Amino acid sequence: MSIFRSLSVIITLFAFWVVLSGYFTPFLLTMGVVSAVAVLWFAHRMDVIDHEGHPMHLSRSAVLYWPWLLKEIFKSAIDVSKIILNPALPISPTMVRVKSTQKSHIGQVTYANSITLTPGTISVDINGDEILVHALTREGAAGVADGDMDRRVTEFEGLS
Repeated sequence: MSIFRSLSVIITLFAFWVVLSGYFTPFLLTMGVVSAVAVLWFAHRMDVIDHEGHPMHLSRSAVLYWPWLLKEIFKSAIDVSKIILNPALPISPTMVRVKSTQKSHIGQVTYANSITLTPGTISVDINGDEILVHALTREGAAGVADGDMDRRVTEFEGLS
């Protein structure tokens, strides 16, 4: 493992530790760094850190992808809220298979998780280059099938 990757893992673990603990005393911050280094050392000894476990190569493309995904999650949450608040409850549950154009497992999992994170849709199964999706409405299924999210995840993946 390279020094840069090791430092990236330590910084990520430490940042996660700080966010969860919320304490900023010198002793506890020092223990957070020591804990992050110890976790990296144990993970290295167990040979469980790999290219997919800490995908630093996706950092630059994440700057563009995550804001777009958050916007889509927000828009879908509003749509689902309108459906729930409508007394007629206008749902039309639909299952649809969508093609995934990603070349790596990280890309496919990112696509499937992005679908699931978007309210009103759930990725049910990945089979080869197809993802089975359950959507709350036909419009939601059509939105997944239009391929915009697939295209953006493929760009995020950067292997096209």
